[in-house]
Amino acid sequence: MRKNIYLILALVSLNVVALAQQRPQYTQYIFNNYLLNPAISGIENYTDIKVGYRKQWVGINDAPQTSFVSVNWKLGDDYLWRNPLSLPDKGDNPMSRNYMQNYTASPSHHGMGIIAVLDEVGPISRLDANITYAYHLQMANQLNLSVGVAAGLTRIGFDSGSLQFHDGEIEPATRNAIESQVKPDLGLGIWLYGARFFAGASAQQILSQKLKFVNDPGFNLGKEVPHFFVTTGYRFFVSEEISATPSVMFKKVSPTPVSIDVNMKLSFKDRFWIGGSYRKDDSFAALAGVNISKLINLTYSYDFVTSDLNRVTNGSHEIVLGFQLNNVYEVFSTTKMW
Repeated sequence: MRKNIYLILALVSLNVVALAQQRPQYTQYIFNNYLLNPAISGIENYTDIKVGYRKQWVGINDAPQTSFVSVNWKLGDDYLWRNPLSLPDKGDNPMSRNYMQNYTASPSHHGMGIIAVLDEVGPISRLDANITYAYHLQMANQLNLSVGVAAGLTRIGFDSGSLQFHDGEIEPATRNAIESQVKPDLGLGIWLYGARFFAGASAQQILSQKLKFVNDPGFNLGKEVPHFFVTTGYRFFVSEEISATPSVMFKKVSPTPVSIDVNMKLSFKDRFWIGGSYRKDDSFAALAGVNISKLINLTYSYDFVTSDLNRVTNGSHEIVLGFQLNNVYEVFSTTKMW
């Protein structure tokens, strides 16, 4: 039995590197790319707060569930006019054709933020806490380029008490398991954006750290691996009041193949929006959102699983509540990068 316990703990240390990504998966990153790219820190004139929860693979015991909070804001007291940090006039629609046609890039500025993510999968819990910083450079009349960094700590916990065995015995291997470890964390990002166009690339978890939950030198197999993201999108107008934004994201986590997401959002005056997403060989997703007020917005998504997991799960739920503090222009706006 002890050998079997060591094997379980060794596999836990591997953190399913060979099967899936180590960081949480999101469907609504398209409404909050800041979760994946620190270069977005301070891209808006208001303080952007997001609180979210994801329940993945409903119907499967101990399936992943993720909670997060993100906050980012620009540094400085000045309000910048006619640029991505502001709106054309108080009360105007920030997605109007007029705003797009008269858009100018924001002056160079700084931004920062905070991200905390709690991810739980069976006996494993992971808490990532990062502070982010970005510098937004004015490249041309209608373009900005920002670069950002995220630095913080990752705490990985293992609940040995949740492991149950048929014979009811308590194995010494579980008593001696390493139940908590803290590792440094570092991420980098770059973001190019204008009135209708955005493109970005980022890397998370670039400090490769060894992971182990067994006090045995023979089981030192696990490690963290970098996560790479590349995304781009473009907004165009279907009519005077309706805009459409197609986007795509490529994600690479070794040794798995590249993951591809294709997304589409339709927005009505930026007050209501619906969308769809397709993740190759994994799922379809339906998304919807509403600006409840000039302060609060709410988005929801549901993933329809297309992989073999659809035999045992009905899909995944994700809900995000957003707040826009210091929204001095008092408009129904959300992050304009998607």
